[in-house]
Amino acid sequence: MTTHTSDPGLIRALTVLPALREDVELHTADGLTLVGELARPVETAPAATLVTLHPLPTHGGYMDSHVLRKAAWRLPALADLAVLRFNTRGTTSPRGTSDGAFDGGDAERYDVHAAIEFAEFHDLPNRWLVGWSFGSELVLMHGRDPSIEGAVLLSPPLHRATDEDLDAWAQFGKPLVVLVPELDDYLRPDEARRRFARVPQAEVIGVDGAKHLWVGESAVRRVLDEIVAHVLPDHPVPLPTHWDGPSSTAKDDA
Repeated sequence: MTTHTSDPGLIRALTVLPALREDVELHTADGLTLVGELARPVETAPAATLVTLHPLPTHGGYMDSHVLRKAAWRLPALADLAVLRFNTRGTTSPRGTSDGAFDGGDAERYDVHAAIEFAEFHDLPNRWLVGWSFGSELVLMHGRDPSIEGAVLLSPPLHRATDEDLDAWAQFGKPLVVLVPELDDYLRPDEARRRFARVPQAEVIGVDGAKHLWVGESAVRRVLDEIVAHVLPDHPVPLPTHWDGPSSTAKDDA
């Protein structure tokens, strides 16, 4: 008989660390209400803020897509970050359904602007956009707001975002961190370096062994470490893999 020794302090896929979590609503300039959640550190003001944009809703993307949810579960406690997640127009999650209908990335410009404005209005500091897949395209097309510090792109497919969007980001001048899985379905590291060469300040990071959906704890940890390393350059990484304080366990991994 094999005996398995548990490691109660290990941060696992469903581990939820302490944070101040509140349901929020975003209001767009074209009259829609979007549902979301803001997670903040419990005992201190946020050192920085992640405004997150989820993958393609017509292919299962929403505010609970696993990397974004794990960022909200972990980073307020591990790195003093605030994490804002929300459903873009017409998208449903357990939190609820946002008004409107999917518009292929066009009218979603209002959703991006509403999220940035929410963070600004609530004095959430040092704001960075984090876009995953479709969300990365929303960042490139609509995220060039002077109130943000920069952006992190996860698995950018560059389907909707064009060279003109890349040129506009180059002129915008803010940092652009691009995490590209070695085994991505759409855009792999060598091609990504060629495409993003138009943006002098872009840093393209190829991640060995990773896939578009960043499945597995090693992939998730790499993403969260890279986000923290760029948003908070003085914060130690890699982030801890163990937690000795209170925590809870989620029911399922989205």
